[in-house]
Amino acid sequence: MSQLPVIVGFGGISPAGRSSFHHGYRRLLLDKLNDTDRNETLLDLATLMGLASYQDNQYLDQQGNPASINDLLDSIRPQVCNSTLIRRIEKECFDVHKVTFNKPATLNTDGAISFTLRARQMPKNIPANWQVKALSASQMEVTVQGDLEVIFPDVKEALVQSAGQLPNGFQPGKLYQSRNHPRNIQMTIFGASDALQSVGIPWDKIAASVRPDQIGVYASNSIGQLDDLGFGGLTKYPSIGKRTTSKQMPLGYAQMPADFINAYILGSVGVTGGALGACATFLYNLRNAVNDIRAGRRKVVLVGGSDAPVIQEVIEGFRSMGALAEDKDLLALDNLSELSADDYRKACRPFGNNCGFTIAESSQFTLLMSDDLALELGADIYGAVPEVFANADGHKKSISAPGIGNYITLGKSAALISRMLGEESLQQRSFVQAHGTSTPQNRVTESHVINETAKAFGVTNWTVAALKCYIGHSQGTAGGDQLNLSLGSWKYGYIPGIVTTPEFATDIHASNLHLSNQHIEVGPQGMDSVILNSKGFGGNNASAVVLAPHITQQMLLKRHGQDAFNRYQDKLQVTREAASQYDQDSIKGLTRPIYRYDNNVLTGADLEINSNEIKLPGYAQTVSLDIDNPFEDMN
Repeated sequence: MSQLPVIVGFGGISPAGRSSFHHGYRRLLLDKLNDTDRNETLLDLATLMGLASYQDNQYLDQQGNPASINDLLDSIRPQVCNSTLIRRIEKECFDVHKVTFNKPATLNTDGAISFTLRARQMPKNIPANWQVKALSASQMEVTVQGDLEVIFPDVKEALVQSAGQLPNGFQPGKLYQSRNHPRNIQMTIFGASDALQSVGIPWDKIAASVRPDQIGVYASNSIGQLDDLGFGGLTKYPSIGKRTTSKQMPLGYAQMPADFINAYILGSVGVTGGALGACATFLYNLRNAVNDIRAGRRKVVLVGGSDAPVIQEVIEGFRSMGALAEDKDLLALDNLSELSADDYRKACRPFGNNCGFTIAESSQFTLLMSDDLALELGADIYGAVPEVFANADGHKKSISAPGIGNYITLGKSAALISRMLGEESLQQRSFVQAHGTSTPQNRVTESHVINETAKAFGVTNWTVAALKCYIGHSQGTAGGDQLNLSLGSWKYGYIPGIVTTPEFATDIHASNLHLSNQHIEVGPQGMDSVILNSKGFGGNNASAVVLAPHITQQMLLKRHGQDAFNRYQDKLQVTREAASQYDQDSIKGLTRPIYRYDNNVLTGADLEINSNEIKLPGYAQTVSLDIDNPFEDMN
């Protein structure tokens, strides 16, 4: 019997804001919310962005003056809405008008030229055509005969000026002792903390309920930490005359999100790892977690991803591939002479007439438990993930071109839903969260994958969503965006429309699809399942099946019985009260990320080891060494 991996908490930060309690989802459809939910999400964004604070039981505006909620919302709503989701790249990331692009040159001289340098600026290896004279202990005179190789500092206008950026003013590194952490790591600390605190059950209680090695963390990103505090500085600093630091190399690794969570948030000694699979990275990590829980190897697993690629060098790399929406192409699409702020917000147009994807940053985490542990602890259950399928493309001509693997992953996902919930559920009450990158190639190839799968399973009007139209493409974390935002549909009953696409392209395959540029009202229980789809660069394809909370509840009731479910409901009320308190405190800006530096650090001398178990000081249970022989038939 397989354990069912259920979702008991989720959180993070994206261009839509904080993910827990569906705040990120709410930002996508503010006009569909009631006043209370809308106001809470706007206030949450305002405190994240530094536009408001809460002190002495009242809100304060940015100047520190007391303000009623209505007055505060009236004043900050335009700024909140304009400074979230996809928008023109802001100076917090880099100045789009002054992108570094230095020019090498050779100075040709008819005669000798002379100049002075400080002694510490002199090159270690003096060129053969230099004559050097010391003017003082700190000043040197250089005379050059012949050519002189130089690099002129220069800047240019960015060719790509749109991106999905975290809410303007949000600085995760100021919420804890970030110690020169790359932006990605700062986002990880915030995102993982948000997910854990959203559960409503203290982590210490969860950890005490299982053995230390029954806990897992699978988290990573697709391209590492590429800002100056990570691999970006490591590779760039020597060429611009800066000193490489001792932190840039280790902090650049793509599995650092998992490492930091284990070391500074959870103190976990359980299984750890970070898969790499381009755009499918989050779903690869999710697959590892699902497999572990189903097999009984793990009881609780934190899955996550964190990508911060809104960096001028990364953007230029994708642009040179022809992958990004350049300003000149956006102008051509709409026959414009100049792009306005609204035009930048509509840069990503999945399945429409488009010209490239919009890069984005995001950090998303989801906590999974085995179904028996969730009921035992009284965890709130937001859905379940029975399976994640991953397949390669086979032989390819171009490594970046799409292939056949996604037909397999999506087909298997549809087949599983049909087997578990029945054909009618698949055909009438399932939808697809498309990869939906907004490239001309993706709109044709992915629509063909989804449409052909729909035909094969008798789905005549398969609803397809594409959340990147709001928040952009966060690379390896994109699957986390899809998962955590999809959960909101079962709370509020809407599937967000592809609102930036004015009309869908004529070359897409949509005979059996339902694509809409308006929000689709389905009701909180109108959909039984969703398939999260990723078509990754290089042939990394993954599709995950996510079951609705009402379906998950039916399955748990059948497995565990009414008495067990009644006991669970009693515990659930306490969990929800604690979780709600965290949410309310976060809305007011009163919470802080979990960060336990130099906390309960153990060495081998602290452990008690015998042939049956290992005792770890500070851990409620031991690590069992009673290991089954999986190959008894071969001994």
